[in-house]
Amino acid sequence: MENMLHKNQIIRAVIDAYSSDGSGIARADGLAVFVPGTIVGEEWEIRILKVQKTCAYGRGVTLLVPSPARIDPGCPVYARCGGCDCRHMCYEEELRFKLQKVNDALHRIGKQELTASEIVGSEQIEDYRNKGILAIGRSEGRSVSGFYRERSHQIIPVDRCRIQDAMTHRAASALTSFMDANGLAPYDEESGTGLVRHLYSRRAVHSEDRLLCIVARKGFGDRTAALVESLRSACPEVTGIVLNVNKTAGNTVLAGDFYTLWGKGFIRDSLCGLTFDIAPQAFFQVNPPQAERLYQKVLRFAALTADDLAFDLYCGAGTITLCLAREAGHVIGAEIVPEAIKNAKENAIRNGIENAEFLCADAGQAAQMLADRRLRPRVVVVDPPRKGMQENAVLAVASMLPERIVYVSCDPSTLARDILGFQGLGYTLREAVAFDLFPRTKHVETVVLMSRVKD
Repeated sequence: MENMLHKNQIIRAVIDAYSSDGSGIARADGLAVFVPGTIVGEEWEIRILKVQKTCAYGRGVTLLVPSPARIDPGCPVYARCGGCDCRHMCYEEELRFKLQKVNDALHRIGKQELTASEIVGSEQIEDYRNKGILAIGRSEGRSVSGFYRERSHQIIPVDRCRIQDAMTHRAASALTSFMDANGLAPYDEESGTGLVRHLYSRRAVHSEDRLLCIVARKGFGDRTAALVESLRSACPEVTGIVLNVNKTAGNTVLAGDFYTLWGKGFIRDSLCGLTFDIAPQAFFQVNPPQAERLYQKVLRFAALTADDLAFDLYCGAGTITLCLAREAGHVIGAEIVPEAIKNAKENAIRNGIENAEFLCADAGQAAQMLADRRLRPRVVVVDPPRKGMQENAVLAVASMLPERIVYVSCDPSTLARDILGFQGLGYTLREAVAFDLFPRTKHVETVVLMSRVKD
């Protein structure tokens, strides 16, 4: 029987669940109807936008019965930007959605019966990001900065993002004004012409360091000194200005060569009592206070002793590796980004840690290299990007037969997939805890403990 729903139909329905991107889900004609910007328990008049065989997509037209969890988003571009997904709901409701997201993935994708026991909320939910990225483009004849509209390359101009540091926007305003005054065009992805692509910023939490990185197709020539002066005038707190010459096609933010135009080319910050130098391209958690709570859970799950060997794959600038090294006999970290490995080695020296070593390789290669050395770790920690682990990395980790695997994930669906992969190789899920490192967005971190099933 064909579905009775059709495009542009108006239905009345109650929202009874959330999808993984935070959209509310209503039920009509036996189909799940996904409706962004709605909250569980609300009743809406919904316009059907698209009908498929197994689901439909709609837009809320009239809110008939609002949820007590609904709040004013407090952002003029919230509906158009797409960066924040949860500004229409109170923080308690956001945490409920995120915990459900993790558990839905564990149950539906990972086929696990275990449930994440809790979600650890962030003490700060505004201005918490220590990293900001703004796209540079043109609108109404002038250079602008902002964010790409979701699933498009259209820039939504933004004067102030509530979850980012205010310095980022002051710097962006100075940069775009300088571009217009000097006849410098933003980069055009289709034609490959123009100059400036992105503005990237980083700030330390436990020091005064502030870094600006201008991403451009080439340098600024004899205008460089004037650009530096303009940025320093707008942002007197800045401690370093870097140019990233990125000639790649597409919209990859950081690639190519980096040149320090003024000051320091990195920031120095601390995490869990350790000091780190962080280059623009090195991974570092965007919410360090919350990351410290997450790392404490990693250490508890790892349960290392002074005689243990541990591996840390996807180690970035060595943050988790060095935390592990304070409790283990020896730790080996691996990362594919050369600059991050350089930072990691320097960070180990700076913190007086001599029982950590680092390899520049992707996770699969590193795991295989270590397996070839016949090293037998008691614990392996993995913190992969959003796409999760490659199958060869899962196989290589399991082949070393560690007693415990601690998996730090920023995507519940790929986490659940990889848990299922490890399960087929003799590991079972023991515990899972969610952490909100990205308030007001749909993203959530999870730390899980897997242990080897003994014969």
